[in-house]
Amino acid sequence: MPLLAVSIAAALTWLASPANAQLGGDPVRIIFPFAAGGSGDALARLLAEHMRASLDQPVIVENRTGAQGRLGVQAVKAAEPDGKTILLTPVAPMSVYQHVYKALVYDPVADFVPLSQVATFDFALAVGPQVPAKSLKELVDWVKANPNQGTYGTPAAGTLPHFFAVSFAQAAGLDLRHVGYRGSAGALTDLVAGQIPIVVTTTSDVLEQHKAQRIRALATSDKQRSPFLPDIVTFREAGFNIEGTGWYGLFAPAKTPAAAINRLSKAIIAAVNIASGQGAAAGIWARSDRDHPGGAGKDPEVGFGAVGARGQCFRVHTGAVASAQHALQGAAGGGW
Repeated sequence: MPLLAVSIAAALTWLASPANAQLGGDPVRIIFPFAAGGSGDALARLLAEHMRASLDQPVIVENRTGAQGRLGVQAVKAAEPDGKTILLTPVAPMSVYQHVYKALVYDPVADFVPLSQVATFDFALAVGPQVPAKSLKELVDWVKANPNQGTYGTPAAGTLPHFFAVSFAQAAGLDLRHVGYRGSAGALTDLVAGQIPIVVTTTSDVLEQHKAQRIRALATSDKQRSPFLPDIVTFREAGFNIEGTGWYGLFAPAKTPAAAINRLSKAIIAAVNIASGQGAAAGIWARSDRDHPGGAGKDPEVGFGAVGARGQCFRVHTGAVASAQHALQGAAGGGW
């Protein structure tokens, strides 16, 4: 199925519409483990709106934040496996955290059934109004001349934007300090306000503020330039041998009956197809990994094989994981 751009702006319009407000039955909950306001949250609400029609029942989004997204994942693990609670998450909690957190209390393979990958994305590094740099080279020079300003934010510690930023710091020879937020909205608010000089997050999250000239995107992370920021160079073009992408996927608790999985899968496919046709407005790419409903296998690597779950969708220097682990351990006092 070809990749088509989702209009994230359209995801917010459903809030003002009474359509489907009187649907019967218990609601299906989409748990999103990060705060409202970012593109992942908007994607969740867009999917919920279009899944309503297929399921003929309410679909709601619940933001369950905390512990870098782990609390939301744990909530879905603990939910009744009846097809009424599903998880929308970026890749990190399901394929990176087990390599970072020593006391992870869920198993991404054993505790969940993958439903579908629904979107892919890349990352952008953006600077705030107090940073004069207009290129990555100028940013490196500025940080080296102002080492006390070498702080950056990401949506959460241990996420792919965090790893990517660590990789950039290593490649540039910088000692950067990390601030993890509960989603991208808080990080970008602080970036615009000049409370933090640098943010690394999904490209779709920086589009609005970059186009409004409140912040300045300096580079994006995929092999090719983002079609939504065609004038912004990639990290490779800027001379840094790093690249990375990620995905959003939907998961159900383990032991969810096959009939419920099939029903959800059909609704997801229909929702992604509708969302994909709404236009290219906000920089997140919608796709379904299924041409037909049914089990995707018990391993996210199988269900999302086109992108890969462990290591194939995010290519960075090997030292990045160790560096991020060290940073996380220091932030948590070793009590993971």
